[in-house]
Amino acid sequence: MTKVELTLKGQPLIIETGQIARQSDGAVLVKYGDTYVLATVVSDKKKGDGLDFFPLTIDYQEKTYAAGKIPGGFFKREGKATEREILISRLIDRPIRPLFPKDFYEETQGIVSVLSFGDENVADILGIIGMSAATHISDIPFNGPVAGIRIGLKDGQYIINPSLSEAEDLELNLVVAGSNDAVIMVEGGGQEVSEEILLKAIDIAHIEIKKIVQLQNELREKVGKPKKIVSPQPEYHELKNAIRDFSNQLIQNAIRIPGKQRRQEALNTILDEIIKTFNTEENALKFTGDGKTDLKRYISNIFDEYEKEIVRNMIVNEGIRVDGRKPDEIRNITCMTSILPRAHGSALFIRGETQALAVTTLGTHEDEQRVESLEGDTFKSFMLHYNFPPFSVGEVKPLRSPGRREIGHGALAERALKVVIPQKDKFPYTIRVVSDILESNGSSSMATVCGATLSLMDAGVPIKNPVAGIAMGLIKEGDKTIVLTDILGLEDHLGDMDFKVAGTENGITAFQMDVKISGVSMDILSNALQQARQGRLFILNKIKEALPEPRPQLSPYAPRIYKMKIKQDKIKDVIGSGGKVIRGIIEQTGVKIDIDDSGVVNIASSDQESAQKAIDIIKGIVEEAEIGKIYLGKVKRIADFGAFVEIIPGTEGLLHISQIAERRIAKVTDEIKVGDDVLVKVIDIDSQGKIKLSRKEAIRAQTNKNDD
Repeated sequence: MTKVELTLKGQPLIIETGQIARQSDGAVLVKYGDTYVLATVVSDKKKGDGLDFFPLTIDYQEKTYAAGKIPGGFFKREGKATEREILISRLIDRPIRPLFPKDFYEETQGIVSVLSFGDENVADILGIIGMSAATHISDIPFNGPVAGIRIGLKDGQYIINPSLSEAEDLELNLVVAGSNDAVIMVEGGGQEVSEEILLKAIDIAHIEIKKIVQLQNELREKVGKPKKIVSPQPEYHELKNAIRDFSNQLIQNAIRIPGKQRRQEALNTILDEIIKTFNTEENALKFTGDGKTDLKRYISNIFDEYEKEIVRNMIVNEGIRVDGRKPDEIRNITCMTSILPRAHGSALFIRGETQALAVTTLGTHEDEQRVESLEGDTFKSFMLHYNFPPFSVGEVKPLRSPGRREIGHGALAERALKVVIPQKDKFPYTIRVVSDILESNGSSSMATVCGATLSLMDAGVPIKNPVAGIAMGLIKEGDKTIVLTDILGLEDHLGDMDFKVAGTENGITAFQMDVKISGVSMDILSNALQQARQGRLFILNKIKEALPEPRPQLSPYAPRIYKMKIKQDKIKDVIGSGGKVIRGIIEQTGVKIDIDDSGVVNIASSDQESAQKAIDIIKGIVEEAEIGKIYLGKVKRIADFGAFVEIIPGTEGLLHISQIAERRIAKVTDEIKVGDDVLVKVIDIDSQGKIKLSRKEAIRAQTNKNDD
C-alpha cells in the first residue's frame, strides 16, 4: 500500500492505493476524519470503433452501512440511485469529463463508494478528489489532476469544508473544483450574496485546491502507470480543404438564419449535399486506400469543426451571434400568469425560443417529502421538479423517469428559489412547483427559475423577493475572450463555458459553472459575473412588469390552513387513544389536521365552514373551565353530597347539594338525575384543579339577564 497525505483544516487528508480494488485500472481510498470514500476507474480494453464521442459514466453510491444504518423499504438493500446520489454523480463527472483527451473513445466507468460516513460533510468532495486521483495514477489518458473543495461563509468568515454542524445557516455554500492553473467547475447557492463575496470564496477555495492537486501528483510519481497512447483520428487535409471550399459560403449564410429550426434545417441540407458530393469510392480509395470505406463519419466531423469555427469567428471578430444579437443582448421576453384555471398558481415564461410552463401546487404537512440519507431523515416542504419532454426540441424519444439532467436542472432551480420561500410559521404550506419545458433553445433551467417565480407569486406565496436566472457563455480564441449573455443551445454546444447565475436584486442565490477548456481565470469570471448581474436585473424588471408582487389571495381551489394553539398537555386529548379522537374529527368534517409537538394545530380545508366546525370541536376538547362562566353541563354521577357534572368534554365539576336550588333539598335526585342537562356556574377552582359548581347562581344570573 502506498499513501500520501496533507493537513487540511487541522486534520489529515489521506489518499491510499495498492491494497484494495487492485483489478481496477485505478483505485484509491480517500480518508478524512471518519469519512472514507473508495474511487475506482476502469476503461474498456476494446477500442471504441465507430464512436465519435467519449462514453464516460460516473456513479456515486452511498452504502447505508457507512452510517451504521439498514436501508428502508421491503427489500432492505440499496436500490436505484437516490436524487442525492445522482446529483453528486453529476458533481464528480463535470470537472473530470473535460480533461480526457480528444480522440479517446474507450468506454470508461468511474464508481465512487462511500464506505464510512462521518460528520465531516465531505463525501462528495472526497469523491471528486478520489476519482481524479484514481484516473491520474491509472493508464487511462487524462489531462488532470483536479480537486474539489467546499467553502462556506458564516458571520463574515470563510470556512473550508464546513462540517455538518457548521453547515447550518451558511450565507454561502459552494463546491469549487479546479486544476493547478484554473477553476473548472463551481456549484452552490447563497443568501443573496454579492458577486464580490462569491469571487473571494472561489479564490480562497482555489488556493486549497492547488495543494490537493500537488498531493495527487506526488501519488502518481510513486505508483502511476504509463498512460495509453491515444491514436488521433486521421487528418485528411486535402478532403478537409475541399469541403471547406465547397461549403464556406453556404455555412456562412445558414448560420445567420435567426430561427433555430430553419437554421438547423439549412445546415442539415448543406451536410447532406456535402456527403453526397464527397462520400465516393474515388475519395475513399484516395484517402484511405480502400474504396469501400464509408467516409460519412469523417465528413460529418469535418463539417462540425468548420461550423464551430465559423460561428466562433463571427462572434469574436464581428461581435454578432447566430440570431443577430450582440454579446450582451437578451432575447425577447414574454411573461404570462394565471393561464391554468384550476391550478393554484401558473405562469408561462418565454425567452426567445425557450418556454417554461411553471405550475405551483399548495399542500399540507402530509404532502412533505421524506428524504433518507446517511446524514439522517429530513422532510422537504418546498420541491421543484423539472421536465424536459422530447417535443420541446422536436425529437421523438420514449418517455422515461427523470434523467440525470432533469434532476440536476430541477435541483439548481430549487436551490435558487429556496432562499426566498417563507418560513413554515408564516406560510404553513407544502409547496411543489413543476416546470415543463415546452420549447427549448438554451437556458431552460434559468427559464424555469423565472417561470417558477411568477408561478409562486401567482399562487399567492409571499416570497421575499422575485428571483431571475440567466445562462452565460464564453468564446475564447487566443487572446480574445467574449462573454455571451443568455446563450442559445448552439452557443452552449460550440462554446467554452456554461455559466448559470440566479438571484434577486439584492444578490446571488444559486450559481453553476462548467467549462470545456482547461479552466477560466478570475478576471474572466469577474467580467462574466458583472455581465450576468446586468442581465438578471433586466429580467427581474420584466417579471415585475407582469406581476409586481404576490397575489393577496390564494386560489379558490387551494386548501386554506387555519392555525390554532393548544396547550401541550392537551395534545393527547385531541389525538385520543390510538388517534381515535382526531380521526373522528377528520371523518366528521373532511378536513386535514396536523399537530406538532409544541401544540400548534394546522387545519387544512378548501371549505371554510368545515374548517370552522373542526376548530370548534377542538376548542371544545381543549377548553378549560373559567371561574364565573356559565356552562350547560351534563350530570354524569350522583352522590349523597351532590352531583358530578361534565361542563366540557373530559372536564367535570362538583355540584354540591347546597348549590342545586335556592331552597334546602333532602336528596339530590329530588331535583336532578343522571343524564340531565343542567345550567351551572363555576364558582371556584382550587389549587389542585378541582372545580366547584353552582346551579342556583347560574339560574339567578340567567333570571337577572332576562329581567334586564
